[in-house]
Amino acid sequence: MLKQVIALSIVAALISGCTTTQKPTTPPLTNADLNSGLQMSQTVIIDAMSSQNAQQLSDIGALSDEIRKLKTQVSAAINEKPKTVIVQPPMPKTIAVPEQCAEAIIGEKFLLGEVESVYIDEVKAKFATRIDTGAESSSLDARNIVLFEREGIQWVRFDVMTNGIDQPGNTFESKVERFVRIKQDADTGDDRRPVIHAHLKIGKYAAETDLNLTDRSHLEYPLLLGRKFMKDIAIVDVGQSYIYGKAKNQITTLVK
Repeated sequence: MLKQVIALSIVAALISGCTTTQKPTTPPLTNADLNSGLQMSQTVIIDAMSSQNAQQLSDIGALSDEIRKLKTQVSAAINEKPKTVIVQPPMPKTIAVPEQCAEAIIGEKFLLGEVESVYIDEVKAKFATRIDTGAESSSLDARNIVLFEREGIQWVRFDVMTNGIDQPGNTFESKVERFVRIKQDADTGDDRRPVIHAHLKIGKYAAETDLNLTDRSHLEYPLLLGRKFMKDIAIVDVGQSYIYGKAKNQITTLVK
């Protein structure tokens, strides 16, 4: 009997030792535990989304306020009446118009009267001028004519009565283009004259021609334009004078 008790005691001790050394095991998750965890996760996610939506709504509200302010400013700018600015036009400048008549053109040629006011650019003066179809060349009244050379080229120095017949003349110099011989009376022989190149203006027309220099103090007009000048550019109506106007300050009759 004693042996049985001892054996049972040993077995019980062995069983008790096994029980104390065995590691505890985690109880398995139930459906209730899973549902509870899912609900907690959903709650966290919903709270985060709600917070984000609230921030977005706040930003949208601020943008809406800015848009309303801009619309108000634009409407005010559109409805505001623009200020009227009155600009005074500039006063027109007074332009001196030379005294002259209308254009007189026949085909490609312009019409000249028997007498015209002619401006010579080289001497800066206007002359009462005889338009003479009977003369071949053109000539200008010049006094104290002196020929000289400049760098091997023939030049001429001469006086022109640009200040009037009662005043001393002005001295000019020009290159000699050539010489021309003008037939005179049998007693005096031929007259050899220097020729210069000149730029002329008659009214609004401009032309170039050669002028021989000679003393015309005994003649009625200080300047004469002959056929060579008129060739291909002008027609003369001897029944008219000063078609392009008579200049007030022109050099007139030289005969005293």
